[in-house]
Amino acid sequence: MSTLTMQHARRLWEYMSSFKTRAPCDVAVVCCSYDLRVCDYACELLESGLARQLVLSGNTGNWTRHLWSEPEAQVFLARARAAGVAESSVILEERATHFGENISFSRQLVPHARTVTFVTKPNSVLRVLLTAAVRWPGIEVQVDCPAINFPEEVSNIVGVLGVIDEMVGDVHRIIEYPKLGFQGEHVLPRDILDSWQYLLGQGFRNHLIPNRPVDTDKL
Repeated sequence: MSTLTMQHARRLWEYMSSFKTRAPCDVAVVCCSYDLRVCDYACELLESGLARQLVLSGNTGNWTRHLWSEPEAQVFLARARAAGVAESSVILEERATHFGENISFSRQLVPHARTVTFVTKPNSVLRVLLTAAVRWPGIEVQVDCPAINFPEEVSNIVGVLGVIDEMVGDVHRIIEYPKLGFQGEHVLPRDILDSWQYLLGQGFRNHLIPNRPVDTDKL
């Protein structure tokens, strides 16, 4: 992979993870995924007292439907148990298949929460933040993530190429989903759009929104 491709991909990673914040909360909603380090980090928030309770949210998604035979929430629960987390501190949400459902279904389980931290992968921080603005308005929201360096520390399950595909698809969603009411509006900087267009040109198109054209001429 060319150095230029990696530079553009790192720019996306650093931008989308830059919206993370960390503060005390009533509930930490864990957006389960292929990366169990997200669970480890959420357990640290609970142990440190920054979170009073965990919601582990996830059925299967693009990657994990081929990875595990049980819902992501169950896999994360086993990981939390191994870390010594008491089950009384955990609520399971086993239906969600994307970020919108992670947020909406978790909201149904803890409607009393007023300060919520969503815990996700670094490259998903911005998307979760924008989705929460639509799916759970009226609360104080933080989105947090473990410290993972790109490209050295990305998950071996999807690899660097898979993560780049995922990020290119996420930028597509940040552009298109507000039009569909799925996410809040966000103006992407010109350099981020330039990097996205470069990576599109390199063939990273496997995670784009199905049947939704990519119109780079209007950007």
